[in-house]
Amino acid sequence: MRVNRCARTWRMVLPGLAVAVLCAPPPSALARGAGPASAVPLSPPTADPSVPALARAWPVGVRPFVVRGWEPPATAYSRGHRGVDLAAAPGAPVRAVAPGRVFFAGRVADRGIVSVELTGTGTPPLRTTYGPVRASVREGEEVLAGEAVGTLEAGGAHCGPTACLHWGLLRGTAYLNPLSLLPPWLLDTGPSRLLPLTPPTPGTRP
Repeated sequence: MRVNRCARTWRMVLPGLAVAVLCAPPPSALARGAGPASAVPLSPPTADPSVPALARAWPVGVRPFVVRGWEPPATAYSRGHRGVDLAAAPGAPVRAVAPGRVFFAGRVADRGIVSVELTGTGTPPLRTTYGPVRASVREGEEVLAGEAVGTLEAGGAHCGPTACLHWGLLRGTAYLNPLSLLPPWLLDTGPSRLLPLTPPTPGTRP
């Protein structure tokens, strides 16, 4: 048996079978400020025809824990959570999830913010926001999917003393669920399954 341990899964390889088992992040990850495993269930977002699933990468990490999920406000001025918070360590690279143009890169209320208008998403275009981020790009610069736009800063109003990335999505002034940008292969929301490493013999049950 071979066990490959990562921050998100254990993958146990047995003769003829492989299984992925979800696990909590290792203690070293918590020490770096990645935060505890989220209690927020990462279910597929409700289909939103106005948001194409065009993302090609998570903005931080491989499949980060969702510290706090999308909580749309009842009205434009109601309380809610206009984005999602993703656990990550300070200094982690923050990436554009899809190609676009940097709309804003600077500081708002002493908090680093990067905003990217996504290419080919209509008028007004979809716009992703990332913070708190120390920007490595400038306004007007073109970025590719997966390209770093900065590094995660420590602190932030959303996660208290720990670090996390607040990822938002807007069209005009309307906030949308940023997880809607992720295709199923990035969300990876299916249950763990036992999978054969080789095709089953004809006439036998898999």
